[in-house]
Amino acid sequence: MRYPPEETAAKHRRILEEAARLFRERGFAGVSVGEIMKATGLTHGPFYNHFASKEALMAEALSDLSSRTQADFDRILAEQGIAAYLDLYLSRRHVDSAGAGCLMTALAADSAKEPATRGPFTAHVKGVIDRLMRALPGKRRAEADARAAAMLALAAMVGAVTLARAVDDPALGDEILAATRQRLLD
Repeated sequence: MRYPPEETAAKHRRILEEAARLFRERGFAGVSVGEIMKATGLTHGPFYNHFASKEALMAEALSDLSSRTQADFDRILAEQGIAAYLDLYLSRRHVDSAGAGCLMTALAADSAKEPATRGPFTAHVKGVIDRLMRALPGKRRAEADARAAAMLALAAMVGAVTLARAVDDPALGDEILAATRQRLLD
């Protein structure tokens, strides 16, 4: 049975969104195709009408999520500025919501082990570095200095959220987040 193209596209979108959420919550290996399809309200059978393999889904889900999160970054930056973005990124809410959070904090270690995801992951990192180069405060003498500052900021942001998730002391986690935010805005 053929479905209208709009319905097929909507199903594809749901699969990408649920896969991205579940991958961020449990990692690539921690989620089966069946679980992803169940989360979308679909059966396992139609999966291969949308994707050639789980690896293809992982790569497309990362690319799609990257596009959406970078668009969010651009919107927040344009409307509210870098301080507002850092408030969101370096927040307890972000720490406590891995499934709705940054793909880098949730999937860096997994992407290092999955060749199919390394390209989309790398493209995302490059896009974030470019955005941070333009967004971070302070005067920079050369593009190389701005790039280095953006890389350092990205490493600090991802590291702060990762550490805040890993410690069993919420006050320490919040302190890590606050100190990182403050240093990035200095």
